[in-house]
Parts: sequence; structure tokens; C-alpha cells
Amino acid sequence: MYCSKCGSTLAPNTAFCQICGNASAPSAVPLAVAAAPGSVSPHWLPPVTRAYAGFWLRFVAHLIDNLLMGVIFAALLVPVFLLTGVGAALHGINPDRPPDPAVIATLVSAGLLLAGGSLLVGWLYFAYFESSEWQGTVGKKVMNLIVTDLAGNRISFARASGRYFAKFITILIPFMIGYIMAGFTERKQAIHDMIASCLVLRS
Repeated sequence: MYCSKCGSTLAPNTAFCQICGNASAPSAVPLAVAAAPGSVSPHWLPPVTRAYAGFWLRFVAHLIDNLLMGVIFAALLVPVFLLTGVGAALHGINPDRPPDPAVIATLVSAGLLLAGGSLLVGWLYFAYFESSEWQGTVGKKVMNLIVTDLAGNRISFARASGRYFAKFITILIPFMIGYIMAGFTERKQAIHDMIASCLVLRS
């Protein structure tokens, strides 16, 4: 039970608040009601908040996601080798002869296809999961983290996409400082979080 005037905790059946002296026990609000999901807290109660996710929790989630993405990327190699003839092109390379332009073109096209495919898969993976009901990737789900907007709400696919592509700006900052900022900024935001106006919270 809480005092309706100052918000102090009241013992059961207390007639007066020991802090402010208000005779507010009859109108005190039960804790279960004040903390019920979806309920609106009285103005004197602090809003229910989640803790910001620190750098190391996010780092472990990032490792899990990278491991999963590595498996997906490896699965892409097989059809690329089959469709582009990269395997045959590699076998056809002879160090004693000038490189065949056709072989070079095959290798370049295969590289571009892999780069484009990995970018597409990464974008869809992060944007889909972070805008889904999970509000986070598999790695974040394992670490009990969620991605929200600045108000704590679920983000849209468009904002999740913006957050993903903003990571390329984060990568450009030397010494990984753009990522490390998630460990010491006020709301534990990395550069791409700030650009997309997002937060990573502990669920």
C-alpha cells in the first residue's frame, strides 16, 4: 500500500502515513494494482523502467548472432560455387600462364554475389527480428535483450533497417569506439543506436 499524498510505503491497516501524516490509508493504492501490466501508475509513483543493456551483454549477443550468420553465409557458398562455376575457375588457374580474363570475371562476379548476398541476409535477419515480437535477434533473445525506440516501444521494420545500415557508420569510427560507446554513454547507446533513436534494454 502507498500513501496517496507522498507515495511512501504504508503498512497494512495503517491509518496515517508515518512520513507526511496524511490520513490516506483508505485511499491507498495496492501494489498489485500499481504494478499491474498495462496499468497507469499514479503521478507520484515512478514509471516502470527496464535497465539499459551494457556493452558486454551486447557483445556476447553479437558473437552469437555472428556465429549464426556465419552458418548462413557458409550455406550460401555452395549454391554460389555451383551457379558461377567458381570451383572450375579456381582449378583452371595456372601460375605459369597469364590469368584468363574469363576466370577473373567469374571470380569477381562470385565475390560481388557473395557480398551482396551477405548484405541482404544480414539486413533481413537484423531488421526482421528486431522489429518482430521478439524485439531482438537470436543473440539478443538468448541474452534477454530487446531493441526499442526512445519511449520503450517496439520499433518498425523501417527503423530497424535504418539501425542496421547505420552500423556501417559505427564501423568507420577508429578503434571500434562507435561500439564501445555502448559501455559508457548515459543510455548505453552505440552510434547506430543514436542515429536510429533506439535503445537496447534488458527484458
